[in-house]
Amino acid sequence: MVEPDSAVLGTGRLSRRRAATFILVLVGVVTWDAVAPHLDRVPGWPEVVIIAAGVLPATLLLIYLALPLWSRRRLVAVAFVVFLVGAVVTWAAGSHLASNFLKLGAYTCGGWIFLWLFEELAWVVLIALIIPFVDAISVAAGPTHTIVKHHFEVYSAVAVAFVAPSGVAAGLGPPDVLFFALFLAATVRWGLRPGWTWLAMTGMYSLTLVIAYATNASGLPALPFLSVGFLLANGDLLWHRLRSRRA
Repeated sequence: MVEPDSAVLGTGRLSRRRAATFILVLVGVVTWDAVAPHLDRVPGWPEVVIIAAGVLPATLLLIYLALPLWSRRRLVAVAFVVFLVGAVVTWAAGSHLASNFLKLGAYTCGGWIFLWLFEELAWVVLIALIIPFVDAISVAAGPTHTIVKHHFEVYSAVAVAFVAPSGVAAGLGPPDVLFFALFLAATVRWGLRPGWTWLAMTGMYSLTLVIAYATNASGLPALPFLSVGFLLANGDLLWHRLRSRRA
């Protein structure tokens, strides 16, 4: 089964309706991130629900809405440089709100650029099977663990934040956003299920927040959940494609 909008997503341009929706969602998320730090805190599960069911999905929806542009190589390459430089400059200038969305754009473009190097769908599946182990090791006892435990300001500088009232935030690191964008674009490139994939991967990221809060964990590896979401949404198609390839 290929979703009806797969052809549209692969055209390399945004339809008027899609562009308008992107602008509306962007304005809404930016407005929330600007206002939320000034609101009273709602600690506990309400705070988790606000991020997991509202802020995080709305923010990641921007990547889905921009998806038709993934194959515009020159545009994406230029945007990657502009977003990355802008993110560094605005963070250094103390404009963390602007930096947050520039980081989101830079990591998204980085994921799409990475996908250009892949010649086969099997490569994407292999990455989806490998990165959970790499991420789990890194979070448990590797570089990510060291940065989060001893240099949290470094993590804050590079992570994309999802803000709750009073400014409390959850974050996704650069690889978490990069591979989210890569897997999503791969569904368009190889005719999989972009809509269901976005829903499954976003749901899995939200689930990590719920589990982290329920278990009082300081952080969980997100990429294993991301890979599960990608494989669950497209498992049957991937199986048939890879079997046909071997045959």
